[in-house]
Amino acid sequence: MKKNHTMMQYFEWHLEADGAHWNRLKEMASMLKEKGIDSVWIPPAAKSETPDDNGYGVYDLYDLGEFDQKGSIPTKYGTKEELLEAIAACHENDVCVYADVVMNHKAAADEKETFEVVRVNEENRHEDIGEPFEMEGWTKFTFPGRGDTHSDFKWNHTHFNGTDYNATDDEEGIFRILGEDKAWNENVADEFGNYDFLMFANYDYNNPEVKEEMISWSQWFTDTLGVDGFRLDAIKHINYDFVKEFAEQAMEHGGEDFYIVGEFWLSDLKECQAFLDNVDYKIDLFDVSLHFNLHNASNAGADYDLREIFDDTLVQSHPMHAVTFVDNHDSQPEESLESWVEEPFKQSAYALILLREDGYPCVFYGDYFGINGPAPEEGKAEEIDPLLYVRKNKAYGEQEDYFAEANLIGWVRRGIEEMKGSGCAVVISNEGDNSLTMNVGEEHAGEAWVDYTRNCKDEIIIEEDGTASFPVMGESVSVWATPDE
Repeated sequence: MKKNHTMMQYFEWHLEADGAHWNRLKEMASMLKEKGIDSVWIPPAAKSETPDDNGYGVYDLYDLGEFDQKGSIPTKYGTKEELLEAIAACHENDVCVYADVVMNHKAAADEKETFEVVRVNEENRHEDIGEPFEMEGWTKFTFPGRGDTHSDFKWNHTHFNGTDYNATDDEEGIFRILGEDKAWNENVADEFGNYDFLMFANYDYNNPEVKEEMISWSQWFTDTLGVDGFRLDAIKHINYDFVKEFAEQAMEHGGEDFYIVGEFWLSDLKECQAFLDNVDYKIDLFDVSLHFNLHNASNAGADYDLREIFDDTLVQSHPMHAVTFVDNHDSQPEESLESWVEEPFKQSAYALILLREDGYPCVFYGDYFGINGPAPEEGKAEEIDPLLYVRKNKAYGEQEDYFAEANLIGWVRRGIEEMKGSGCAVVISNEGDNSLTMNVGEEHAGEAWVDYTRNCKDEIIIEEDGTASFPVMGESVSVWATPDE
């Protein structure tokens, strides 16, 4: 039988820049598998603009911690050899590895070039400010520390359509690069008029050389590391026609089980659905709409109607293409998209993504192991582990929802014959102590069930018709199932 799958985002924004993260993954691979994690999304592996950059200020996609560039040989996370060892350890423990792919921009060029630009309004990128002019910009990437090893492709201003720094006048802004067939890419998010440009030197996917190079690189990367899939960064800024082509080529090269999920950070469900249509469902998307519902519920407390928690979410409309998550590196406190799911709702939020039949849940490293930096958070492994255990061993079979009250909801999974002891009942309250009568099936009659969260200490007995009154403490979740012998 097919067991439930669970992903972990194996990093947070403020990991210590000790070059030891790949080694940590290698050491933890067996533990993660034992806990119920069978895939990890790892941070960007390529050399970035500084040794402590998280990987999103990407400099050289072919340097995975192998060459002396930008101040170090290893990346923030370690060397190429250590990365290969970590991936091997994951595979030895049947844990898939999904690599974070940053294919929107490049940073920290090696040389300046002179080219013609026009400044645009940052609030409306269709609006030019002033007349075109020549400026020097950092757009020439020659990779002197790597040379032609792995690839002889060099980047220059013709491969980009915008940059954010005018070196001639030492000024920041958004400068659209001019030239033959130069324009912002269409088929991107329409925020700020056109959201092709995000930061640094922006890839021009109207340029055939850029498209060819990125597909060629992805195949080299897949072959070199043996990864099982990609997490595509910032795809609302990239022409969706190219995202579709990139995904098709990656899956053809990587094999039928090669997995791709994209970060399309918009909470508007219709926008997400349209994007899936445009890429012909070649990839999954993170369920940003659900994340914001969880965030809002955590802030509103008893004023939030829990019956609406899945309204207008991707997991509700497209359950086979939704990766559900509670928080990530961007939503954590003090970060660019801060929308943190607060206590005491955090454990309930994880129950909502881990213990239901729909969606591919992703546990955040920062929630599990803790967060460093200006807004530290303690790890919540003790709260998440029972839910992972129930997902791995109990949360199977027919699901029935009991979303009857604004402050009290629950659902049951009735279990399957192939999994002895499977079946569970979940109850969430965002107000006071309460209980919810639900039916888990006559086949469970007479069984004693316990709360795996230990929020409720007593056991309950399932009645002859399969019903029971399942208690829950105020502002918490209880997960009821048979105790293991």
